[in-house]
Amino acid sequence: MFCGWPAAAVLLSRSTDVFQNLALEDWIDANVDFAQRSVLLLWRNRPSVVIGRHQNPWAECNLPVMRQAGIPLARRRSGGGTVFHDLGNLNLTFFTSKKAYNRQRNLKVITDALRHLRPELDVHTSDRFDIYLKGRYKISGSASRLSRKSSYHHCTLLHSADCSALDAVLRPSCPGIQSNATPSVPSPVTNLMDHAPTLQWQELLDALADQYNAEFRAATPLTSVDPADEAAFPGIKRVAAELHGWDWTFGKTPKFGVQTQLMLGDGCTAALHMQVKGGMTESCELDVPSDWLPPPAGNQLSASLVGERFCPWRAGVAVAPLLQQAEDDLCAMRAKVPCVRSTDKPTEN
Repeated sequence: MFCGWPAAAVLLSRSTDVFQNLALEDWIDANVDFAQRSVLLLWRNRPSVVIGRHQNPWAECNLPVMRQAGIPLARRRSGGGTVFHDLGNLNLTFFTSKKAYNRQRNLKVITDALRHLRPELDVHTSDRFDIYLKGRYKISGSASRLSRKSSYHHCTLLHSADCSALDAVLRPSCPGIQSNATPSVPSPVTNLMDHAPTLQWQELLDALADQYNAEFRAATPLTSVDPADEAAFPGIKRVAAELHGWDWTFGKTPKFGVQTQLMLGDGCTAALHMQVKGGMTESCELDVPSDWLPPPAGNQLSASLVGERFCPWRAGVAVAPLLQQAEDDLCAMRAKVPCVRSTDKPTEN
């Protein structure tokens, strides 16, 4: 175990990469002996969406909007709900032994620091271990992970996040998902800057470090670290690469089903039924009216999607050329009647 750290440490990550910071969490949890020490890690990310360990990304976030905006998706090791990160959101991770795990004590560090900074701020912790401002607006959400000997509890703190972006990306990508995955619980949110406009970042960081030292009876300075430094954190690049990969981000999604409708045009629809396991389509049934697509072609399409990575848009994209081919075949069989497609203008004989 990595034993060269003091009894308490307050660390500030120099990275704003979500995968590097989540990897740093995992590295500290796996390599630091918390029998006689505790650690607070402070970190921020460029715009990204982070889902909980047991969540379904297609049910939690708008993947097409994220892809267009260049916003990455990450799955963390802890449970809990989906959160949007940007540079206006501060993340705090409290590391202790499993025996010393205490979420209320950790959240007290935050609320006490805020009250000392701005006594007029009305902040309280809820029964769900969230922090609310004025009893209504959520400014911090929590999640945790307990191992055999260690534990960590991490939470967000909204300082000046882009709430419009948050609302745009935290919407389902695919209708009709049926799953036992952990759902997020939406709440009205606000930024600290909306209620304390003069609250600066460094002021907030210093107050949290001071309050942590006071609560844990330590005198450790705020120390910056670089999670890309393989010499300081051996093996951390491998951890970050694993968190970045499809197998972890999508492949760890709990098994789920999809029942939805595909619009074929002229008010006609096709019913799509899928079972997805490990992010891969395990079974697929596409029920298309026979006058749109002959049953053999529908079965061919369904079979082509089985064993592929689940993509809710792939079925709609794949069905289009088959519908066109079926229409052309039917037109060719009709008695000397010109084939009129929906996009063509009618012609006269």
